[in-house]
Amino acid sequence: MDYQAAANYWIEKDKDSVKMDRAELLSDIEGFLSKHKVCALATAAGDFVRCTPIEYNYVDGCFYMFSEGGLKFMALESNKNVCLAIYEESAGFDGLAGLQVTGTAELVEPWSDEYLRIVEYKKIPVEALKKLPRPMNLIKVVPTVYDYLKSDLKKKGFGSRQQLKMEEI
Repeated sequence: MDYQAAANYWIEKDKDSVKMDRAELLSDIEGFLSKHKVCALATAAGDFVRCTPIEYNYVDGCFYMFSEGGLKFMALESNKNVCLAIYEESAGFDGLAGLQVTGTAELVEPWSDEYLRIVEYKKIPVEALKKLPRPMNLIKVVPTVYDYLKSDLKKKGFGSRQQLKMEEI
């Protein structure tokens, strides 16, 4: 098996692909995100790998996820690099739509202004949260790269896979 050739598949294919305008691509991605609320959060450290289905909120260009806890925090302690996967259920290749988000994770301090802003955004009663034995953990993911796959983009004359690197915006 030539793993390097397989890994380079999209890099080679994308060389001749018609790219979307950055603003249009970001708008399309944000539209896709607004229609979903669950992602798979992948974390890893050393030989340990975890992929967790979790509800997210996309607010001001970042992903926020409340969590009571779990093994994902073992990896997050030493490795802040994460990947999110969000996708449509599909009956075939003509209806593929999905987004892979590479980014860095950080924990938002409980009861900070940012924490309370997301609590309010989600319409969670603060008093209910304060009654919990421990504060809910709030994971914030700052995206660095979006890899967007959407079959319908071909109908608009674009390649079905588009990549958006956030440091270039």
